[in-house]
Amino acid sequence: MNYTSEEIINHICDKIVAQRAEILNTYNASQSSIGYFYIDNLLPEDIAKACYKVFPNKSDMRCLNTIREYKYVSAQMNNHNPLLEKVIYAFQDVRVVKLIGSICEIEMLYADNSLYAGGLSLMADQNFLNPHLDNSHDAERERWRVLNLLYYVTPNWELKNGGHLELWPNGPKRNPIVVESKFNRLVVMATHDASWHSVNKVNSVDVARCCISNYYFSPNALKESDKFHVTKYKGRPDETIKNIILDTDAKLRTLVRKVFKKGVRKNPHIYKKDSDS
Repeated sequence: MNYTSEEIINHICDKIVAQRAEILNTYNASQSSIGYFYIDNLLPEDIAKACYKVFPNKSDMRCLNTIREYKYVSAQMNNHNPLLEKVIYAFQDVRVVKLIGSICEIEMLYADNSLYAGGLSLMADQNFLNPHLDNSHDAERERWRVLNLLYYVTPNWELKNGGHLELWPNGPKRNPIVVESKFNRLVVMATHDASWHSVNKVNSVDVARCCISNYYFSPNALKESDKFHVTKYKGRPDETIKNIILDTDAKLRTLVRKVFKKGVRKNPHIYKKDSDS
């Protein structure tokens, strides 16, 4: 099996077109809170299984282990199997971006070639991601982050394993909507000043939840109420003390960004290509 980038792009486009009516209904029904939709069996099964087979081990990824999150990430795609780079950039093809933009009614929509905060993520046993709002902008604070694309490639991933996307349309105070991280599923969710989301704790000793992710950006925010903000984390409903700590953390980081518009250091989570050095 040796699929070309064009073939992968065509598969994605064909699936979006075939399910357009269904996913449009899902997005429209949820748009007033956190707009989202998902597409199952996105790619031919052999491509999705191959992505999982060549997914890097956590020892080859950067570990993020704080009170906010515990997971493994990588954006340096040339360190990994070329198939993964083909798939991640297939979501950035102008045809795919245009189709998704038409569903979400976003005319000016752009993919991010640098994979700022995107790329690969792996979550193993006891890994988690607390409820949070994504950073409102791109690395240069020139465009708004408006859509999050998550493509899951771990075969036979079950609900009992945890590691599933949680959406909190009323904030992280009530029970979330759980969107399962099913094999070969693409989830697209809106990002704005009320799109609280998280990943529940993984309970799988032997197998990791593997995800290929992209962000889309736009010159315009999704909501008129949107304002610049750093990534904000909250505790879960039963994590009162943790919530106080994370709230203080967010306020301090926001203060820093008011003084240093682009941060005190460059975010290391970007794809540093040879042409950039």
